[in-house]
Amino acid sequence: MNRNEKTGTPAVRPLVNHRMLAMLRAVGAGRGSVSCSSEPDLFIDGLSCGDQFAAHTLAHQGLLRAARPGLPGELVPAILTAAGQAIVTARQQHHAA
Repeated sequence: MNRNEKTGTPAVRPLVNHRMLAMLRAVGAGRGSVSCSSEPDLFIDGLSCGDQFAAHTLAHQGLLRAARPGLPGELVPAILTAAGQAIVTARQQHHAA
């Protein structure tokens, strides 16, 4: 029995399309920031991301997060989580092969 079976939570692999992958790459390159909110908005190079639904999905899937706490609505640097970095790395290795 694995950890997911013990908790009743199904094992779910995050679904990431090409647009989401580009968003993760930008965050990984240090170009992203997020608003401190339960629905964090993503900004790339200081501009609001055009697909906030995808940004919210990435945050809720635990692939990116705020680098530090902030006040509600404040923009703070965004960073990849270990899971987000793993997706970016896996895709880079897949395309290099």
